[in-house]
Amino acid sequence: MGGNGAPPAPCPAHTGVFQQMGKNECYFINGTERVRYVERIIYNRQQDVHFDSDVGVFVGDTPFGEIQARDLNSKQEEMEYRRAAVDTFCRYNYQGSTPFLVNRRGERGAERVPSGIFLPRERPWSP
Repeated sequence: MGGNGAPPAPCPAHTGVFQQMGKNECYFINGTERVRYVERIIYNRQQDVHFDSDVGVFVGDTPFGEIQARDLNSKQEEMEYRRAAVDTFCRYNYQGSTPFLVNRRGERGAERVPSGIFLPRERPWSP
């Protein structure tokens, strides 16, 4: 704490805004016959590490990400969870989202999004 009870001023290296994001993606080929799960860990717009169900382990995309990958790959319970995500996350959610993503292709009129909001087919900003 500073002399007046306030926290000390941050050094210049700590004044920026930092963002960490996790992103989970499912890729479906021919329905659920072929499913791929990808998890990405991103820090400050740079992907550090990712898990790809086709590879089966985390892979580091940066030097720091390689350290994270070694740590994550050493946790057997976490790895089983990630490997099962093709079924527990992707295929499970496919059933609920299919009516909105697959079966509505080519319909005319308003588009229906899962939140229940209707969007007009032609948008004012479209050329």
